[in-house]
Amino acid sequence: MAPRDESKVGPRVGRIPITGLLPRTPDDLFDTKAFVSEVVPFEATVFREGHDIIDAALIVVDPEGGVTRHPMTPGIPGTDRWSAKAQFQLPGVHAWHVEAWNDDWATWLHTAEIKIPAEQDVDNVFATGRELLERAAKSAPDVTLFRDGAKALGNAGLSPASRLRVATDPRLAAALARTPLASLVTQSPQRRIRVERARAAVGSWYEFFPRSEGAKKSDDGTWKSGTFRTAARRLPSIARMGFDVVYIPPVHPIGTTFRKGPNNTLVAGPNDPGSPYAIGSPDGGHDAVHPDLGTLDDFEWFVGAAANVGLELALDLALQCSPDHPWVTEHPEWFTTLPDGTIAYAENPPKKYQDIYPLNFDNDYEGISKEILRIVLFWIERGVKIFRVDNPHTKPVHFWEWLLAEVAQKHPEVVFLAEAFTKPAMMQSLAQVGFQQSYTYFTWRNEKWELEEYLREISTETSAWFRPNFFVNTHDILTPYLQFGGVPAYKVRAAIAATASPTWGVYSGYELIENVARPGSEENIDNEKYEFKLRDWAGEEAAGVSIAPYLTQLNRIRSAHPALRQLRNLTVHGSDDDAILVYSKYLSGEFTRSGRSDAIIVVANTDPHSARETTVRLDLTALGLTPGSSFVVRDLITQQSWTWSDDNYVRLDAFVEPAHVLVVDFNRAP
Repeated sequence: MAPRDESKVGPRVGRIPITGLLPRTPDDLFDTKAFVSEVVPFEATVFREGHDIIDAALIVVDPEGGVTRHPMTPGIPGTDRWSAKAQFQLPGVHAWHVEAWNDDWATWLHTAEIKIPAEQDVDNVFATGRELLERAAKSAPDVTLFRDGAKALGNAGLSPASRLRVATDPRLAAALARTPLASLVTQSPQRRIRVERARAAVGSWYEFFPRSEGAKKSDDGTWKSGTFRTAARRLPSIARMGFDVVYIPPVHPIGTTFRKGPNNTLVAGPNDPGSPYAIGSPDGGHDAVHPDLGTLDDFEWFVGAAANVGLELALDLALQCSPDHPWVTEHPEWFTTLPDGTIAYAENPPKKYQDIYPLNFDNDYEGISKEILRIVLFWIERGVKIFRVDNPHTKPVHFWEWLLAEVAQKHPEVVFLAEAFTKPAMMQSLAQVGFQQSYTYFTWRNEKWELEEYLREISTETSAWFRPNFFVNTHDILTPYLQFGGVPAYKVRAAIAATASPTWGVYSGYELIENVARPGSEENIDNEKYEFKLRDWAGEEAAGVSIAPYLTQLNRIRSAHPALRQLRNLTVHGSDDDAILVYSKYLSGEFTRSGRSDAIIVVANTDPHSARETTVRLDLTALGLTPGSSFVVRDLITQQSWTWSDDNYVRLDAFVEPAHVLVVDFNRAP
């Protein structure tokens, strides 16, 4: 076989090779993500043949055409990895690339500092240096400094040592840092990063059912549903706890065919409201509201009431139907018909949802897609800017790519949260095609080792496209950890969720330690999804039963510390105990409004049944500190202070306080 002819293939590597660009998405199919005020680390492998000294910079072009340069720093010797950090403040698509060049002056100076003391080729060395400074004088503002330097290097009347001192003058070095003497300038391929509003990645979510707030039960067992008007009375309390997003399940009419009763029973009584996920009745479908809740005008008023107390509303987008939904008769082709002529209902074995028909996109993809886009735009017009999407992994990924792009083009401020408790490939793909946030495996990560592994993953491996929302529970997920861990479990899970991820959330009742499950399930007994639920919020708090003050404290800490509102700055540290989790978040003062660095250290006892004592071992460089130094930390939960260093004794009693949330006091001497 004749050898392959490569003569028509051009160079694929620049004069100075620049490879391994980060951040990136798998296969570079999609833009990477960032959010306003996020600090993003960039990396590249930059090298060249020989021994000349090279330099590199990150070049970012914002959506308005503004260009910023960020010097890159070489990493571990021998790896040729270079890095820089950039903070983004302007939403939109930014272009970036890495530029590398030969640093001619640094290369010459390195040679001169070796050869001149050794009296090797002295005249040629100084002649080359003189030529470089003359070159610099032609294009730089520091003309006099460069000309004087060139004259001194060419002055044979001066001793070699004196001429070399001129070359190492700090003023000359500073001027050449401002205007490098570069050659062989090479640019990497261009990449894109999509910057979205901060709420796309930063927020404290609170879920509640509007129909339960203000609901009343009569002596004869009949119920009167709460309304948007009565539910609005709960909003100020949610805001006072420090939450900034209130999420509500679907508010549409609910079908009666195969309506579920309490605890997911197959037969509903006349007073059972049914699951809000069984959407559709003669009163309407996805573009209607349940008449018991009010009217569309009442809904818009409710959105405004939330905004008045500083809350954004997240509406559940559940793309499925009750057998009574208008689509079932108008578009039967949008569903799966079984051989016996019936329509297939939804299943998630062992769970069965006889009251819900899933959509079948393959029968009329275009028709379904256009209708869903219409529905989303319908609710956006009524003030909804955040959607929590129910089970997006049961719909085609390319549909989501299209829908999210269509919405983003008209409404870039809209945020979509994927309720995708599913396999990694699907979960990650949904994030890559445009979902701003996702539920995560955090819900089931309870042991120290698995939390360490997962925190590293979400803050480094997938952070270029996947934004985690650390919900501690949901209306249909109550993990065994919470079922059997008592108050310590509820507090430690909240502490980790609120500090490890920029976005976290709770389902109402979490603060009341509602931890009784339906036998054999991971759901609360008397699940609110199938019935009204009355709670005495003020009474429980007055009785000392509620941990609402603790959740409030966590949200205040998040609000006060910008390091906690970043995703990619998490570092896992060590401890000598297999239940003591340690991690930190650090933000340099160059990226804060105050100009002061911010560092939070979290030490959490993941065993809710014990008191643990151990040695915590810190990497102080991850906190902006020098190894071996001493510093003061203050617990933001208890207000106690200690002097710490690299290794520190800790005792955490789960029944007292299961977690330290420590702030490093950079201004206080130990």
